[in-house]
Amino acid sequence: MTKPIEKVAIIMAMKQEAKPLIEEYNFYKLPKIFDEELPMEAYHIDKEGIDITIILNGTDRDFQLDCVATQPATLSAFLAVQHFRPDLIINAGTAGGFAQRGSEIGDVYVSHKYIRYHDRRIPLPGFDKYGMGNYPCLNASRLAQKLGMKLANVSTGNSLDITPTDLAIINVETPVVKEMEAAAIAWVAHLYRIPFIAVKSITDLIDNEQAVEQEFIKNLAIASNNLKKKMMGVIDYLVGKSIEEL
Repeated sequence: MTKPIEKVAIIMAMKQEAKPLIEEYNFYKLPKIFDEELPMEAYHIDKEGIDITIILNGTDRDFQLDCVATQPATLSAFLAVQHFRPDLIINAGTAGGFAQRGSEIGDVYVSHKYIRYHDRRIPLPGFDKYGMGNYPCLNASRLAQKLGMKLANVSTGNSLDITPTDLAIINVETPVVKEMEAAAIAWVAHLYRIPFIAVKSITDLIDNEQAVEQEFIKNLAIASNNLKKKMMGVIDYLVGKSIEEL
């Protein structure tokens, strides 16, 4: 008999993305368990026998802004593994989508097949594939179907906007969502052989005429609320299930 999931780590970048879920489930903030020089924060609940911890990237001490993108995401993932030893890692957050591929503002996607980078271009034999990463993610198609979420290949980069070269790389796969953390976390999960999925809510449409940054700001609240609703479903779905049942 396969073992039920006992520990889950949810890694999130922005406070506004995490706040609705933290408040809905009354996650409580853990005492400072990380090195005092690090910005990361941890919030915890016990959900019907599952220890669930949200690791938030925290606030940059120099700029007083959310620590977004791959550097803090990598560190958060490492801390999650070292401190909590999760059976499953989830990266929950927001992303950009493509209207021509059926994305709408507020849609929530689950990662499919693998997570890769679109802006780590190393045109040398072997290093080209290394740069893209192509880190595997758990097949969560049953979870997605149960909760009414779409499946997507997730592509990660360190910029909110996009260059023509980035777009050409992204266009190799469809459907795709573009975001700024998942591949970094997937790499750490892959190193430790921990199953990983990403859950992403759409804030902006990359192929829209409106500037990405304007759409992101305008739609962050609705995307975060939709993310909360789907993540509530994900958490409830995990209760009593094994990894193989996802």
